[in-house]
Amino acid sequence: MKTTAVIVARFQSPYLHAGHKYLVNEISAKHHKVIIVLGTSPVKGSTRNPFDFYTRERMLKQFQPSLIILPLKDERSDELWSRNLDGLLRTTFPMESFTLYGSRDCFKPYYSGAFEVKELPDAGNYSATAIREDNADKVMDSEDFRMGINYAYHNTYAKVYPTVDIALLNSSGTQVLLGRKHGAAEWRFPGGFADVTDDSYEMAAARELREECGNVEVTNLTYIGSAKIDDWRYRKEKDKIVTMLFKTTLVFGQPKAADDLAEVKWFAINNLQQMADDGMLTTEHTVLAAMLLKNLQ
Repeated sequence: MKTTAVIVARFQSPYLHAGHKYLVNEISAKHHKVIIVLGTSPVKGSTRNPFDFYTRERMLKQFQPSLIILPLKDERSDELWSRNLDGLLRTTFPMESFTLYGSRDCFKPYYSGAFEVKELPDAGNYSATAIREDNADKVMDSEDFRMGINYAYHNTYAKVYPTVDIALLNSSGTQVLLGRKHGAAEWRFPGGFADVTDDSYEMAAARELREECGNVEVTNLTYIGSAKIDDWRYRKEKDKIVTMLFKTTLVFGQPKAADDLAEVKWFAINNLQQMADDGMLTTEHTVLAAMLLKNLQ
């Protein structure tokens, strides 16, 4: 009995490049039945996996309508992934026997299942990653392009953006340093978004304090608490901001406004609540002032 061909690949590309087409055509010439198993990432909507299963399925069907396309989710364990792949094929087509195919950087080193695996020679130096990167800033004037953007944003998980804010106290613990942004009248705690280069939120807080207040020496950062911030930029968005408030004490140095702060200034901690009531604190940070005052009690 002839085997059914199975191509296990990602096809994470806006179009099928010549290497993809060679792979499909070469295997279709040897087998009347061709299944493509598409890996599906647990990360929904990313630069590495921008195209969901349905988009890639249609792209492949447009190239060759007779293809059978099946999804298979990625797993942390290669052994579990291998068992799931075998189980998917045996359950979907219980009377079939299979030969698995792959090309450059294929799944073969990670597969420990029961079926034969054949690796096809490269048809050229093609890279879906390079195609995605080369076209990342390409804007097109078609309705399909705009509809694709709309589809992508409506099919991603709502995100929480983590930020850090810092209450820097003077040595006596009677004053706190606040900053004022360019063009703003209200005062706020220094801080900003955590970065992918930060190894921890403490590291993010230390970095933000240094970027916005200069190269000051402080004590260890102490976590106070977290809160959802009513940031005006996200009030009508499904994505939200949750910040973590840290406190620390100045040991040495003179804070100087930098980055997106136009001015920094010391304020008496006992006046924080009145500043919030009088609108001197930015609305988003009144909850942080309350958290700090409760912590200091």
